[in-house]
Amino acid sequence: MKKIKYILFFLAFVAIHTNIIAQPTTDEQLAEQYFQNREFDKALDYYEKLYNKKSPDQFYSPYLYCLLETKDFKKAEKIAKKQIKQYPDNLTFSVDLGTVYIRSELPDKAKTTWEQTIKSIKADDQVFTLATAFMAIRQYNLAIATYYKGRKITQNNYPYNFELAAVYREKGDKAAMISEYLDALEINDSYIQTVQNSLQTSFASDADQKQNELLKTELLKRIQRSPDKTILSEFLIWIQIQQHDWEGAFVQGKALDKRKKEEGNRIMALGQLFAQNESYDMAAKAYQYVVAKGNSNGYYTQARMELLNVSYQRVLTKGNYTQADLTELENNFNITINELGKSAGTEPILKNFAHLKAFYLNKSAEAIYLLEEAIALPQLTLQAQADCKLEQADILLMTGDVWEASLRYSQVEKSFKHDEIGQEAKFRNAKISYYTGDFKWAQAQLDVLKGATAKLIANDALNLSMMISDALAVDTNEAPLLIFARADLLAFQNKDNEAITSLDSINTLYPNHALADDILYKKAQIALKHADYTKAAVYYDTIIKKFGDDILGDDALFKLADITENQFKETDKAKEMYQQLLEKYPASLYVVEARKRFRKLRGDSIN
Repeated sequence: MKKIKYILFFLAFVAIHTNIIAQPTTDEQLAEQYFQNREFDKALDYYEKLYNKKSPDQFYSPYLYCLLETKDFKKAEKIAKKQIKQYPDNLTFSVDLGTVYIRSELPDKAKTTWEQTIKSIKADDQVFTLATAFMAIRQYNLAIATYYKGRKITQNNYPYNFELAAVYREKGDKAAMISEYLDALEINDSYIQTVQNSLQTSFASDADQKQNELLKTELLKRIQRSPDKTILSEFLIWIQIQQHDWEGAFVQGKALDKRKKEEGNRIMALGQLFAQNESYDMAAKAYQYVVAKGNSNGYYTQARMELLNVSYQRVLTKGNYTQADLTELENNFNITINELGKSAGTEPILKNFAHLKAFYLNKSAEAIYLLEEAIALPQLTLQAQADCKLEQADILLMTGDVWEASLRYSQVEKSFKHDEIGQEAKFRNAKISYYTGDFKWAQAQLDVLKGATAKLIANDALNLSMMISDALAVDTNEAPLLIFARADLLAFQNKDNEAITSLDSINTLYPNHALADDILYKKAQIALKHADYTKAAVYYDTIIKKFGDDILGDDALFKLADITENQFKETDKAKEMYQQLLEKYPASLYVVEARKRFRKLRGDSIN
């Protein structure tokens, strides 16, 4: 270990002292070979000759190192002093001299040499090189003293906060490191991204809790001391977001909103962040805060709509909702629409309300009429009209009006032939052919969609096409696939018990069929609809173990990792699953997202 430390010391010397190296001679090659083999006594003969006759500057560092290794401290002291005399402004040679004294077991002499060197600093460019030299030999206190001398020389015009923070990090002095970062932040608000990047790893899955608590404590002290320094509150909010402390971020956000008279802008952004992280209660608090500012506020309408959307997502995603939950949500939609009116601006909530009516409240006729009203709204964009038509078609399909649904899908496909929404309409139309047993026509459409510009659509088309091919590959008996397609449609129509019964019948009538993995995957999807994460995880795990090499292997692995991370909160296990997906399925559609999540769980800085 000691030898390794000395090798590192030599490399540091080379980085600081070496000039451009000429083409090596035989002596140079032999010197380097002996040095690499740690035969320092043999290397010394060559380096001494090269130093004295060829280039003192070029061969000073390895020569000095060999002298130290062979314990010729007198000669080492002599050449270090020679360098100091020849280059008085290069203070790193004084660091070398102190190192000679340390190796000579003269620590007091080394201390005196180094302290006098720090006192002799005259220019700021000397500060960096000297501090770097001290860091190379792990003399952290001397590096700190060097930067403080530099701070004095520049009269605080450049206070070396980031450099000092780096030294304190290496030294393990977390409190001092934090203090330097926050000092930098108070000097210049624009340093916030640099400080955030420097501290990002503290908030990984193996978070440095001690450091994080020190950071929050120090921040709160400074915020109380200097309430006008709003950048400190900004930074505290960032920390709370990293730790998923949504309540704390909301409290600080409100304080900043009032202090800076932001009229809800920051809180709207926080509400969106909370909703994206499925913290719907906190998102609701954020939007309620903005709504409470009154309808004269510029964000009022948006906040009312987002508040309703949060309620909608909260009920529909939890799976185990009650009839009372649905009734309350329906009342909230009615109240909001009555207040805001039906317009192009409120089209998103009209579409969501129609979905709620049709798929959860058994009011399909009302839903279709509401969508007709939305489509006829003045100034509604063609894209929004198409979205409403797709929702209409879904409702018609759900009620069993298959051909009318197909007509609506075809209208959207024709109007947006080269756009993503048109490709989505084509895919849903192909699924109608699949539901109704026209598998050849369905495959013909799906094969076209394999080249869709939207990767998700292309992937879904590929999966469905391959499922049909696999199901019919062994024989031409379409019966198992017809049952599966019917079960798929029943699940779409929220007739989940009937869908499960149909899926189970395939296993009974056609054991070990090629659809076995698809049956498990469909059951997992139904389980997720009802928030039965444990059952869904079992289905996905079975697919991975039994059918991991088939087309649904990566889908099942990603879904299981997602449940493990976000529902079971087993981050280490989820990280392993994401890594497994990256290694086993490098061409998977999920690779980009899996890599992002893996890096986040590992603690990498993700912007």
